[in-house]
This record gives sequence, structure tokens and C-alpha cells, in this order.
Amino acid sequence: QVQLVESGGGLVQAGGSLRLSCTASGRTFSDYTMGWFRQAPGKEREFVAQISWNSGSTYYANSVKGRFTISRDNAKNTVYLQMNSLKPEDTGVYYCAASDGRSGYNYWGQGTQVTVSS
Repeated sequence: QVQLVESGGGLVQAGGSLRLSCTASGRTFSDYTMGWFRQAPGKEREFVAQISWNSGSTYYANSVKGRFTISRDNAKNTVYLQMNSLKPEDTGVYYCAASDGRSGYNYWGQGTQVTVSS
């Protein structure tokens, strides 16, 4: 089992920045690909960004490319999401997730709320 705890959400004005953190415990963090997802009110959860176990590969949704940066520190068992130039449409609950590479994202955090005001 992997336990994931997100932090860093909050209320920010459009154009501002936030950095989300997700700390893992329970298994070897570097065994997992890590991802960030978000869910806006009334919408389905959507993919935001992903990073491979050694930070060698990153992927982003088109909607956040150039504004968000995913990174990880395996020594701290933590994955980050730096969000710049935030827009009201970035509002939602942000979840981090861990994938063992065999069956999608197996473990999920409880989520952290991000609200961007116009």
C-alpha cells in the first residue's frame, strides 16, 4: 500500500502561482510513476501531469503545458506541481496518484482544493 497526502492548495488570484506537494509513505517511492489529476465542479477528473520514477520523462495536459511543472524528490518521497499563470479554469480539487506501471494509477490522495479567482 501507498499512502499519499497532498498539501499546498488554496485561493489565488488569476495570474498567480501555487506549489502543490504530495508526500508518499508505505512503499518505495521511486518504484512509482507519479501523476497529478484535477476535478472541477460538475466535471470528470482529468489528467494534469505525470513524471517517471527517475524524473526522466514528464507529460502534461495541453491545457497546462508551459504553465505547470511537475517534479519529484525521491529522497523526500515527494512529488510537486508548480502552477504558474493560474486561470479561473484551473479551479478544482487536485489529486496526486501513484502508478506501478502495470495497472494504471493504483493509489490516490485525498485531494487539495485550488481556487483561482478572476
